[in-house]
Amino acid sequence: MNTVTPRIFVAATEQNDGKTTTCLGLFAALRKRVGRIGYIKPVGQRFVTIDGMNIDEDTVLIDETYKVHTPLEAMSPIAVEPDFTRKYIEEVHHSSLVRRIQNSFDRAAWEKDFVIIEGSGHAGVGSVFDLSNARVARLLQSKAILITRGGIGRPVDEIALNKALFQQEGVEVIGAIINKVLPSKFELVREFAGRGLERLGVELLGCIPDDPVLAKPNLGQISKIIRGNFLHGGSQSRRLVKKVVIGAMSTARVTDFFSAGTLIISPGDREDILLAALTSVDPGAPDGNRLAGLVLSGDVLPDAPLLELLRNSRLPVISSPLDSYDVASSIHSMTIKTLPGDVEKIDKIQAMIEAQVNVNRLLEKIG
Repeated sequence: MNTVTPRIFVAATEQNDGKTTTCLGLFAALRKRVGRIGYIKPVGQRFVTIDGMNIDEDTVLIDETYKVHTPLEAMSPIAVEPDFTRKYIEEVHHSSLVRRIQNSFDRAAWEKDFVIIEGSGHAGVGSVFDLSNARVARLLQSKAILITRGGIGRPVDEIALNKALFQQEGVEVIGAIINKVLPSKFELVREFAGRGLERLGVELLGCIPDDPVLAKPNLGQISKIIRGNFLHGGSQSRRLVKKVVIGAMSTARVTDFFSAGTLIISPGDREDILLAALTSVDPGAPDGNRLAGLVLSGDVLPDAPLLELLRNSRLPVISSPLDSYDVASSIHSMTIKTLPGDVEKIDKIQAMIEAQVNVNRLLEKIG
């Protein structure tokens, strides 16, 4: 296995703490400093099927954003399908998985000056099939950084726990990044969490402020989670939704909540709400100044004349079988992932990592 190309293993203290966000930003920052960057996510848990292969969705994001020029199957060698763990326990085949990961790393590192290795969840994820994040980092002879979520006590406690598992595998944790830090507490967290981590022997490499834009879903993501389909405006599926309003009040009252980026949820027989939404649309306004769209809940559609008006408008319209409450609840509980083509989010992530993470220090510690 390649032991020459510099590499870093990016792990997190919990799922959805910001590994992929960090990798996305680090890729751009490292490319400026060292040249050709490779990427691999050895064990993926959320995947899409491409050309008959199950490829981790974060791998697709990195590849479509940066054109890595490495086969997708090399960047995503293991996809944990629903029955993967049961099959492994029934018939252990650890050595073949190790070979697959190491061979894939060689392909991912080919003609690259640096490789980012993205983990899956916290240090122990994958232990059930003998490939925890900590063990994979050891197999790939990589040092690690830990991503955690904003605060002071919580990040320090969780990094202490995760560091112990990496140490048990002989993997050096060279630093930590605290993500989603409230702007009002940014300096406080950076100082005191940094001091707390220093007591653990872990250097704070950066803090990333919480940015509301990164937590906003787009219409396409919402349509998927509410089992919806676009009646109109599917080409605008990447439009961000900043606020959700249920049209369960009078027309005069609901229009008080109409603002840029608002998604209106209403059954199709509330013609007063739908007409109010239509008349609030300024045809000449840019997307950022418009309502985000309409969700027609309960699969209730308006009468044909109004439906035709909706289809001729500039307002995206989604129909969902869920009732209004379940639509709103599903949106509220969504886990928001950055998707390929989310240009505004990707640009913001790159800028934040460049500004807030000491990438030069990270390179120094890798040696």
